[in-house]
Amino acid sequence: MLAARAHADANSLVIEKIPVPEPGPDDVIVKVASAGLAPGMLSLLAMGAFKHLPTTLGHEAAGTIAAVGDGVTGVAVGDRVRVHPNLNCRNCVYCRTDRDMMCAQQAMIGHAAFSSVPMPLYERYHDGGLAEYVRVPHWLIDPLPDNVGFDVGAKVHDLANAVRILKLAELPPGATAIVTAATGTMGTATIKLAKLFGIGRLILVARNRERLSAVTPLAGGIAVDTVALEELPADWESNGGLTQRLRCLEPNGAHAVIDYIPAGPATGQAMAALATGGVLAHMGGNTTPIPIPPIGLMVNCWRFIGTRACTRNDAQDVLKLLETGALDIDELITQRFPLIDTVTAIEQMQQREHPMWMTVVNP
Repeated sequence: MLAARAHADANSLVIEKIPVPEPGPDDVIVKVASAGLAPGMLSLLAMGAFKHLPTTLGHEAAGTIAAVGDGVTGVAVGDRVRVHPNLNCRNCVYCRTDRDMMCAQQAMIGHAAFSSVPMPLYERYHDGGLAEYVRVPHWLIDPLPDNVGFDVGAKVHDLANAVRILKLAELPPGATAIVTAATGTMGTATIKLAKLFGIGRLILVARNRERLSAVTPLAGGIAVDTVALEELPADWESNGGLTQRLRCLEPNGAHAVIDYIPAGPATGQAMAALATGGVLAHMGGNTTPIPIPPIGLMVNCWRFIGTRACTRNDAQDVLKLLETGALDIDELITQRFPLIDTVTAIEQMQQREHPMWMTVVNP
């Protein structure tokens, strides 16, 4: 079969032929109909987060079951499914309390490992879904509702990440929320979910005015203001220009910042635009220090919450919203590529020349 593979000492992918995986007793083999692309996968590769190389990348996948192991019950060949990529022990205090992304064994199929402890599950199931077939443990299979297409099924994980961060923000009804990196995958997912979480007003922050205008209709009638970083004064990064603009739009401060900024001062400047008691929930992986002393957090009663992934329950919540029609994200799938063009697709995502909300590969 064809697969998008990463090798040791390489910072790029190659499309090559490898054997179709065989199921073990507890496994299922999924014939991949759609696999999601994440722009940060090559950055993680360069950082050494892929602990087992060579490997097939791709942590988002949906398709039909092609084979099942001898010990697997409750699923059958031909079932429509999505793959939940989060590997964990299923027994620790985190796994038992809807915090499974904190498990010491936590890793992601086709993506990365986040701990230095031995990870037998990751060693076995490190190969991901950017291939014609993928092998996964049967307990990570979710039935895909009949009204949910494979492309949307492949992107449930991103939606579940947005659900997790919105849950952690603990927003009051009618809240004002700032969403940074609002024109990217996670930003657009959050905009689509905002109404379901009772948000009354959104302030969307991104680089480009044109792209902000394109995502504004996704809010579904919620009041929306936008801040294009390209329109701020040239020295905004050093003089707090983003904070000033946000405070002009909301003098009393926002209830929350849903932050996906991967680098730079925008995270700290957005936090300084919070109302008393507000929260910044971060999933951007920003390495820039926040220039707010602890006394600032104390006096303003601000909270900073980080989260690195969703939980299984978050993914189940998304599937229920999709099944009932409460959530429709078909319009977020903006690009589709054949598997053979995966490298080209990733290059286009990194170059950011065209809006790419959610991108999938169809083997």
